[in-house]
Amino acid sequence: MRAREDHRTPHLIVSAWRKAWPGWLAACCLSACTQAPIGPVAGAATEELPRAPEAATGLAAEVAPQRWSTWAVASANPDASDAGAEMLRRGGNALDAAIAVQLVLALVEPQSSGLGGGAFLMHWDGGTLQAWDGRETAPAAATESLFLDTQGRPMPFDAAVTGGRSVGTPGALRMLEVAHRQHGRLPWAQLFQPAITLAEQGFVVGPRLAGLLTSADGQALRQDRQAAGYFFHAPGGAPLAAGERVRNPAFAAVLRQVADEGSRAMHRGPIAADIVRRVREHPINPGVLALEDLETYAPKQREPMCTVWRQRYRVCGFPPPSSGHIAVMQMLGLLEAMPAPMPALQDGLPSAAFLHRYSEAARLAFADRAQYVADPDFVSPPAGRWSSLLDAGYLAERARLIDDARSMGVATAGQPEAVKTSGYAPQPAQPEHGTSHVSIVDADGHAVSMTTTIEAAFGSRVMSDGGTGLPGGFLLNNELTDFSFVPRDAQGRLVANRVQPGKRPRSSMSPTMVFDLQAPANQPLTMVMGSPGGSAIIHYNAKTLLGTLAWGLSPQATLDLPNFANDNGITRVESGRFPAATRQALQARGQRVAEQDLTSGSQVLMRVPGGWVGGADRRREGTVRGQ
Repeated sequence: MRAREDHRTPHLIVSAWRKAWPGWLAACCLSACTQAPIGPVAGAATEELPRAPEAATGLAAEVAPQRWSTWAVASANPDASDAGAEMLRRGGNALDAAIAVQLVLALVEPQSSGLGGGAFLMHWDGGTLQAWDGRETAPAAATESLFLDTQGRPMPFDAAVTGGRSVGTPGALRMLEVAHRQHGRLPWAQLFQPAITLAEQGFVVGPRLAGLLTSADGQALRQDRQAAGYFFHAPGGAPLAAGERVRNPAFAAVLRQVADEGSRAMHRGPIAADIVRRVREHPINPGVLALEDLETYAPKQREPMCTVWRQRYRVCGFPPPSSGHIAVMQMLGLLEAMPAPMPALQDGLPSAAFLHRYSEAARLAFADRAQYVADPDFVSPPAGRWSSLLDAGYLAERARLIDDARSMGVATAGQPEAVKTSGYAPQPAQPEHGTSHVSIVDADGHAVSMTTTIEAAFGSRVMSDGGTGLPGGFLLNNELTDFSFVPRDAQGRLVANRVQPGKRPRSSMSPTMVFDLQAPANQPLTMVMGSPGGSAIIHYNAKTLLGTLAWGLSPQATLDLPNFANDNGITRVESGRFPAATRQALQARGQRVAEQDLTSGSQVLMRVPGGWVGGADRRREGTVRGQ
């Protein structure tokens, strides 16, 4: 019953993707699969290789760098970037454009974000920086044992994800509406038109969505009748194919209601009732979300965290419940505190010496993250302030633990300032999943950096039609799996990021803006950036800051560098991108090393004389539009 049109229907993007598709396909075929860790390390804990948030689908074709003198929009999909550009051409501002982009992303890359999820948004109006928290919350009926089985053991992660149990109260739309009331220029309903048009007339399936539908995450959609009827041609049939044009009538109908009535249409009435029904009546894994959770959800405005780096840049990111800014700036601060700076790049690639130092700094940052960071409405920061984790003296003390000759193995959390012991247990490692990112600068120099998510690829794999009875709809999040499955350790100490009613799960999402302290007073904003990628968001953002502001590369050249990551375990390097000599040099320093597809999706806008240059991650379908 799904409404489709033949893939030969004319569309500008079809020709572009057809040209790029052979490169995507070749890259997918040649891409190495996740490999087992290479070589043992004395003293290091044995752990599984962290799962990639979303499967790799190759690289998009190279695009010649462009400079924009007036405004620019960078997002993970050309349709979405086009929607943001349309709003700016109509006289809208950066926030108007971001809302239009988000609505289209919810349609064209439903694996990453959408109406059923949440978001963090940074907004700069030329004088004031705001942080808007639209993170999902745990239902009122949720308990700390939500992800424990009858024997008190944590559920297998995949079993916890699929179904209603993992669904948190969505907050993205309500957050965007509150921010729009303060800063929006165009009428709310006008921002919905690009997404409604694409949903009603059809959008062209890109290679990434098509590729992910063939992955294990995509195949799990077959278990949900509504999702299976939309993403697959028939029960047991083929999934949507790249270049195919697809309509989503239910999504269009839901958008029309929200455009007319505001976000309350999402949080009460038929749409809310359908969300709750599908969560609570899931045949395999029901959840506890209730209508009251949706009705009472409220976004929060938080104080941005800003940290001076390299004595020139004021890097501003999201505070807890995000761990992103703290971890990124801890790593960069630890590297700055190290004696005898070394060349980071060798033959155009990150050197083994740099990667070793970086991995050790990351171990220390992730140890603190596991110990301390959670929803600040439920957990107090160490020493009474989150910035204690970024104090120069504390970082200098921690940096002395880094040995250029040998890995420390698994790091333990530090004790900033007056903290002698922590009452919390460190959270055990568990998977974190995918998101999308949007960076926008408008003609007035106002900007938005927004990272948006439904958590895993395709979220909980539960689709709501909003009570319309039409084909299609939107996917619900599995954000509750960002909480620790284990609420206490063996000694009975509580984990800070455990499940609690009304609590926001810890996140790695880190929308970021950078201000140049040496710039003219009327142009302090120098960069708008962020990335999807689960816990690896932290590493992708760190690479962006290092590549552009420390190593002098352009945004696109920085994004094109191979990715690297360490979450206090295995040192991961992007598959097929580093020579064997680099991996061997890391092993010689005691690192456990593995190759992995590290599928970032960074979107970067950077000020240059006369305007802006952009970088869009070719690991997804990143596109920059501008004027």
